[in-house]
Amino acid sequence: MADIIQTLILGLALGGVFALMGSGLSLVFGVMRIVNLAHPVLIIAGAYVAYWGFRLYGIDPLMMLPVAIVILAAIGVLLYKLVFEREARSAKYSEMTVLLTFAIAMVVEGALGGFFSNTQRVTSPDYATDAIFIGDVFIPTGQLYAGILSLIIISVLALFLKYSSFGYAIRATTQNREAAELLGVNVNRVALVSFAIGIGLAGAAGCLVSFVFSFFPAKHWEWIAVLMSLVVLGGMGSLLGTVVASFLLSVIAAFVGTYVGATWSTMTFFLALFLILLVRPQGLFGEKPELA
Repeated sequence: MADIIQTLILGLALGGVFALMGSGLSLVFGVMRIVNLAHPVLIIAGAYVAYWGFRLYGIDPLMMLPVAIVILAAIGVLLYKLVFEREARSAKYSEMTVLLTFAIAMVVEGALGGFFSNTQRVTSPDYATDAIFIGDVFIPTGQLYAGILSLIIISVLALFLKYSSFGYAIRATTQNREAAELLGVNVNRVALVSFAIGIGLAGAAGCLVSFVFSFFPAKHWEWIAVLMSLVVLGGMGSLLGTVVASFLLSVIAAFVGTYVGATWSTMTFFLALFLILLVRPQGLFGEKPELA
């Protein structure tokens, strides 16, 4: 019984981190239909911000979180203005963004590899290797902090989307871009800010990832399928769906890793992506597309 509880705790702790990693990707797709394959490598860029802040100046990765958000959000603004804004009204926009973000991922990976090499890195504050023991069960402190902080950030985002006037504009644009524009919503500004928020969330996730996982520039290729499985299972563009899918798949992966083998743990996400596209492509919380 203790083994089951232990595995469940580890899965839930990582589920919060995965939810934050996928939330920015889900937001960007929901508002602009951008399939952002560069999102994982931008998470790694945020991890490097935390790593070098800790390595050079001894700043705790959690304290570097606002810095990473601002830096990555600024990069998001530049990317949107330079790459995505021009073709936003194209009928083939989503298809184009797959190629554009793939190219961005390659460029960012090359830049990170050139500056920092492809050596495995990990930020190592004291709490990253500590644990809280409750009888025979332990809770890794680093994963606990990361999971709780991830849920706090996602909750703040959800409250912002639900209750702020700009959040209303974002939700209206997500539901129907043309109708929102007819009602006076500046959809271009909404898209710009939403993209910046989405990339800023990648920076926040990167700070937490920096002490939960080891990372290097090419690591993002492994995370693309993982994050896509979360977003697709939850329903493309659904923040709630991404959170639910993150906890569900993280817990399942933890049990697979414990009772089947660690090498099969990541396969859980790949298999979930395949099955959900086969059986229910709109995801758990997505709307089924209507036939014309």
